Amino acid sequence: MLGNTKRNGMAMVSVILAVLLLFTACSSNSNSNESGGSSGSESGQRVTLKIEVFDRGNSPAGSTITDNYLTRYVQENFGDPNNIDVEFVPVPRSEEVEKLNVLMASGSDVPDIVFTYDTNTFNRYASQGGLTDLAPLLEEHAPNLTAFLGEDILQYGLYEGTQYAVPAKRSQVGKYASFIRQDWLDKLGLDVPKTTEELYEVLKAFKEKDPGETGGQVIPLAMTVANAQYEPLIWSFIEPLTEEQSYTLTQTLGSNDYPTLLPGFKEALQFMNKLYNEGLMSRDFALDTDKKKLGEDVSSGKVGFFSEDDVNPFYENGMYATLQKNVPGATLAAVDVYLNPEGKYAKPMYNPNGMYIMVPKSSNRAVEAIKYLEWMATDDHLFHMQNGVEGENYTMVDDVPVAMENQTEEALNRLYNSGDMAIISNGKQLGSEELNLRARAMQFPKEYQDIVAIAQELANTDLIEPVVLSRPIDAQTKYGTTLQEKFKEMLVKTTMAKPDQFDNVYETMMKDYMASGGQAILDERTAVYQEMQSK
Repeated sequence: MLGNTKRNGMAMVSVILAVLLLFTACSSNSNSNESGGSSGSESGQRVTLKIEVFDRGNSPAGSTITDNYLTRYVQENFGDPNNIDVEFVPVPRSEEVEKLNVLMASGSDVPDIVFTYDTNTFNRYASQGGLTDLAPLLEEHAPNLTAFLGEDILQYGLYEGTQYAVPAKRSQVGKYASFIRQDWLDKLGLDVPKTTEELYEVLKAFKEKDPGETGGQVIPLAMTVANAQYEPLIWSFIEPLTEEQSYTLTQTLGSNDYPTLLPGFKEALQFMNKLYNEGLMSRDFALDTDKKKLGEDVSSGKVGFFSEDDVNPFYENGMYATLQKNVPGATLAAVDVYLNPEGKYAKPMYNPNGMYIMVPKSSNRAVEAIKYLEWMATDDHLFHMQNGVEGENYTMVDDVPVAMENQTEEALNRLYNSGDMAIISNGKQLGSEELNLRARAMQFPKEYQDIVAIAQELANTDLIEPVVLSRPIDAQTKYGTTLQEKFKEMLVKTTMAKPDQFDNVYETMMKDYMASGGQAILDERTAVYQEMQSK
């Protein structure tokens, strides 16, 4: 009863917030700079620009989230020359959507620059009329920002054709790589597998011959119900798609495209069923929701092959370091093995955008807001905010800023909140993907930088681009959370079914999935695709 009361209360709060947001938008100050009029700073009047900032509770002694090296850098280099007082408004990172909803509903207290990573939150604000159209402001005031982002990134900030957000730019879009115990291959005299069928034969050899001498505890292929483990396998089975199939049959749940209705999906599940029933895959994968068991199994030397976020195994004191400590001589190799019907190692990528940066409709400082983002994209301001002071925070090595060892406390404290201040970029931007990836690899312990570089290269090979429709799909927002759980349930139950029961379990689960919102998404995406074709 208490749980139901709490859920009903939360639902009522959401309704109230939505009504308040719509009222705020409709009754916003008529002086709002929605079409690029002159700003207070241009007229000689000193004005205040309020900017949201994530508060992670990690400010070092002598600093606060609103008064630190980077906030002072912004004030001195952007604010003062433009006659603007820059005020940062803290929002707890762990409660960002909830707190942002409250701020947006308040109208007068909402910052002039707000942001979110949540696509549904952006769509909701845009649909309710709560955001400023930024297109004319970008055209008039932000040539460097527009060039930095490009149309491919900016399109993610469109809602029904209107530019309601400036999307941040990701420094790299690759997600996944796969890893195999090279020392096991060497011991058995086996080559690195290059296809799914070759991998299957290697997994059988790992099980039968137990090269790691695990005493029967060998896990040829480690699996979990987290995306990084199953997506590389499943997407490799998807057959070539027509444009219409890609737009209509893809189901976007949360921030990921799901292949539930795509040709080849059933065959992917059948292969997982085969691996499971032959004892070639983690027995308890369905319980490993946080990848903790995966990390333990890899680190203890039981696992022969696994897929993961490309650089995850290589952090200092991470799973590879622990494996090498526990099993002297153990080595991992980064590999591509899941070959699709087109002869590609196809795998999903991140959307090229990061957070959605927005200006509320009620703001009178839209011009200043865009000028701030333009300033960040101009000269070396973004570089400085991400890397600090040369000779104190970093040295240049082959055109890459490399963090110095043994930095002073003052130098270290400069950049503790860099990622939350340099909001136009997710990750370091050095002017090219090659330099971005090199810089990322050089953040890892030296002994792992070579394999990290290979893993990153594989993660960025044969990428499957996200499907972008001309407008949001309401059914995906409505049913997305439910269908993500239905998808995982289907993944688990079809994998663990007895082989002769697979077809029946698959059909039952698919029928449930479609009845739970899958059909509604399919119908709406089909309608939107037809709209796109008629324009």
